[in-house]
Amino acid sequence: MYTVVVADDEEDLRKTIIRRVDWESIGFTVVGEAENGVEALELVTKTEPDLLLTDIRMPFISGLELARQVREVRPSTQIAFLSGYDDFSYAQEAIRYNIISYLLKPISIDELEKNLKQIKEKLDNIFSEFAERKRADLDVSGFLLPLLLDSGQKASSTERELKLLEQAAACHFLEPIHANIHYQVISVSLWDKNGKNCTSYSQVHGVNGILQKYTKGASFFLEDKITAVLAAPPASLDKYLHIVIDEIVQSMERILGLHCCIGAGRVTDALSKIFESYQDSITAMVYARQSANGSGGNVRYIADLEAQKTKGSMDICERALHYIDEAYADAGLSLVAASQEIGVSPNYLSALIKKKTGKSFVDYLTGKRMETARKLLLETGMKIREVAEACGYNDQHYFSYCFKKYTGTSPNVLRQQADAKKKER
Repeated sequence: MYTVVVADDEEDLRKTIIRRVDWESIGFTVVGEAENGVEALELVTKTEPDLLLTDIRMPFISGLELARQVREVRPSTQIAFLSGYDDFSYAQEAIRYNIISYLLKPISIDELEKNLKQIKEKLDNIFSEFAERKRADLDVSGFLLPLLLDSGQKASSTERELKLLEQAAACHFLEPIHANIHYQVISVSLWDKNGKNCTSYSQVHGVNGILQKYTKGASFFLEDKITAVLAAPPASLDKYLHIVIDEIVQSMERILGLHCCIGAGRVTDALSKIFESYQDSITAMVYARQSANGSGGNVRYIADLEAQKTKGSMDICERALHYIDEAYADAGLSLVAASQEIGVSPNYLSALIKKKTGKSFVDYLTGKRMETARKLLLETGMKIREVAEACGYNDQHYFSYCFKKYTGTSPNVLRQQADAKKKER
């Protein structure tokens, strides 16, 4: 049975969909409903659904922005847009954000059920394809495996690197034009609830499927782990690596029921150096397994380990919290931006903040913004729009919604209550 969150700002339509669709017979269970993009994102984070069925025109967060943010926190969740706007170019742009279907309003319950059955078949295919055994491309494996296992005795040179790039293009690992490509290796191990290593060749195909959604890459089964080589421009590795890792972890847990530990090596600018990144990834993966129940969760980057040795995990966390306290007014502040500023991975920083504060990055940032807003509303004569902007919100209505949800009262009512108390004194 697949889980689904239904989001639409039209309450009557949302309630009708939830009440009249025969979800169970189709193969779904509704685990939540939302009336705007903010609630939808919160529910996805909390309930981790297989599917988000959402209107494309939602208050506060647009459909594309909602899809982008869902991919950041729950990349394994598929999204179906329900929209009154027949805009093919918009739909095309949305595909890269795990959009599994694009449905047009008005739509009858019968038609919606028909589409949901098709979506269910797509989810079945995704799950079965992920777990399916398929042989890796022998040409690619024959090319990359010797490089991963290279002891480093072969000297790295411009001539050798050019030959390797030609071979990489010949076996379709890289495109013939491969400007500014960097490489990073990740190692993956899978464990059951009893602590038994269950990593096998059968999971390689699923990892490859995830890599292909975001970047060039190839995966192999080596002894008791899966090793993947990613190839992309540095900016793409920075943007997508944490999403790739999150989707691997989430998919292994949801589809195969296995706990996943991942180690990421350092980025290198040459194929002849990927052995170094491979060794780093093993070190980081072993540490991730050893500390799976501690700070940092079940994912480790070699850069995280080096930063921790130099500064200590708590010092890193304190720096991150200080950065948030100083930069909360920046509307573009995100977990990725904070992790880049501190010099650690998003996965690691998120786990550290959670362990230290008991809150997610977003919850901690929201709390900082709301408490600052409360103080400004009570102690200054700033307009509500000015308070919103000072706290990182470009949309006053969005700010007011968040403030009421956080404090239980609107900004205007808070000020009125404060003024009334002053007059009573």
